[in-house]
Amino acid sequence: MAKLAQGARYRGSIHDFPDFDPSQDAETLYNAMKGFGSDKEAILELITSRSNRQRQEICQNYKSLYGKDLIADLKYELTGKFERLIVGLMRPPAYSDAKEIKDAISGIGTDEKCLIEILASRTNEQIHQLVAAYKDAYERDLEADVIGDTSGHFQKMLVVLLQGTREEDDVVSEDLVQQDVQDLYEAGELKWGTDEAQFIYILGNRSKQHLRLVFDEYLKTTGKSIEASIRGELSGDFEKLMLAVVKCVRSTPEYFAERLFKAMKGLGTRDNTLIRIMVSRSELDILDIREIFRTKYEKSLYSMIKNDTSGEYKKTLLKLCGGDDDAAGKFFPEAAQVAYQMWELSAVARVEVKGTVHPAGDFNPDTDAKALRKAMKGLGTDEDTIIDIITHRSNAQRQQIRQTFKSHFGRDLMADLKSELSGDLARLILGLMMPPAHYDAKQLKKAMEGAGTDEKVLIEILATRTNAEIRAINEAYKEDYHKSLEDDLSSDTSGLFKRILISLATGNREEGGEDRDRVREDAQVAAEILEIADTPSGDKSSLETRFMMILCTRSYQHLRRVFQEFVKMTNYDVEHTIKKGMSGDVRDVFVAIVQSVKNKPLFFADKLYKSMKGAGTEEKTLTRIMVSRSEIDLLNIRREFIEKYDKSLHQAIEGDTSGHFLKALLALCGGKD
Repeated sequence: MAKLAQGARYRGSIHDFPDFDPSQDAETLYNAMKGFGSDKEAILELITSRSNRQRQEICQNYKSLYGKDLIADLKYELTGKFERLIVGLMRPPAYSDAKEIKDAISGIGTDEKCLIEILASRTNEQIHQLVAAYKDAYERDLEADVIGDTSGHFQKMLVVLLQGTREEDDVVSEDLVQQDVQDLYEAGELKWGTDEAQFIYILGNRSKQHLRLVFDEYLKTTGKSIEASIRGELSGDFEKLMLAVVKCVRSTPEYFAERLFKAMKGLGTRDNTLIRIMVSRSELDILDIREIFRTKYEKSLYSMIKNDTSGEYKKTLLKLCGGDDDAAGKFFPEAAQVAYQMWELSAVARVEVKGTVHPAGDFNPDTDAKALRKAMKGLGTDEDTIIDIITHRSNAQRQQIRQTFKSHFGRDLMADLKSELSGDLARLILGLMMPPAHYDAKQLKKAMEGAGTDEKVLIEILATRTNAEIRAINEAYKEDYHKSLEDDLSSDTSGLFKRILISLATGNREEGGEDRDRVREDAQVAAEILEIADTPSGDKSSLETRFMMILCTRSYQHLRRVFQEFVKMTNYDVEHTIKKGMSGDVRDVFVAIVQSVKNKPLFFADKLYKSMKGAGTEEKTLTRIMVSRSEIDLLNIRREFIEKYDKSLHQAIEGDTSGHFLKALLALCGGKD
């Protein structure tokens, strides 16, 4: 079993088997492989219920009893992924890592992801054992082999990591933290080009505790996360390696939770990654990985493995996983602490929101109006000029252009654009030309027009706008449609959903900080309505009204504390619990409010991703979000998008749209990340 630091709790899923008898186990395995066929069930049951140390004893006894190599016999009897998994479990951890790295650099091509995963995540002691195991197993020098198979800054950082000399002292010097922040900033953001050596030295050698403080201070000092700077300054495998190091410094279990999720999401499974992580972490931190996986992805690691694999391979992986955490949104206790900390960060974070579209310098509405008129005159239309002007002016500047266009030419710019453009491009450009409140009012009106209602649009807009934005929308709606927004919502929706939307549409959310006296009381109401309180009180209708009032009128800062208190009080996450305990539009609007409170840019990043994933594109959703967030927080949305989906918003748009619509969207996006 893995060696524990003094006072540390064991966080693996595999334990020493009580009353262990290596000779008897060796005999059981021999009998399971004797004769025609093999008893795979007996093999997996035995091997997954013994610790790695005990498996090594079984190997020795098998050799003594039968004069045969157990691993060689297992390789002969088993096949495919199941064989790779069982054989991986039979090797000592350092030899298992050595084999993975040898495979990664053998033959044509290199598996850089494997090199990154192992070398970025191992402790000094694990690195030293790996280097020794590699020498013993292959009679070759690992550093020399890595140098022979890689190049550039990627190679240099791998070599630094292979030394296993990261500082381990938890006593941190504030002066050195400040110096490292300044050195990283000067090596990247402030420099023409990048001084990669500084990034390598600091990220490759400083202790994890020191680096966590450096990352926090870097964000405060520069307004950018260290991850954003790395993406902006580095590239290729070197960039991926440095990001992996940062993730492992922040939380090694979270890094592996993310790797496991990506190994199983979408079509096909990256079985080598899945096997490598489940084998290597089963006696280290798989319980921590499970907790974070459940918190982050709203499903258990167990259920994802179960749905994504099959046969004895699946059974073995589930044994290594050690349990299913998918109990209707409930955390097991340690995971509740992770969730509590996530809400703590959310409650104290002060993130500066930034758009991607800014007022143009040297703005001249007269020149722009003339250029637009020229672009639309005569045969054909100059879409490139229209896109260039309109996507590089703020909305206030666009309104000036409209007025100037009318004064100069006696024509309505919007009408001319409508007549000259078509399809998705027309919808996007005309949306940009409308004042934001009138644009939102139009989206709401369209969502309620005709047969059926587009509840998703109503939820997206009303659950995410500020009081000032909601009030402006109400005025614009009245001006444009000669009806009140509230009246139309009343006639087009019903029940509790209608009451929630009308409450949101009043724009009366409190705007102060948290009210400490009310936090616990509000969390108790949430626990009662979601039916997980110890002592429910009050009738259902009264509780519904109180819960609605809390979510629709309390300030964001107060709600963050309520959601945090909810975790502490119940061991449940409020978002998961709403999803499990409610249904339909009421569930969707409450979830949207919670997600918006927690991280509004992430809410929009998720919606953008979903609008482009799979077959077909939801162009209307894509357009609506890009138009409405371009001057508010689209830069923040971009950062959340790449952090969660491992590709930039720019890349997603590029892969999913085309023509002039694509050009206009990329101009709004404002960068590649």
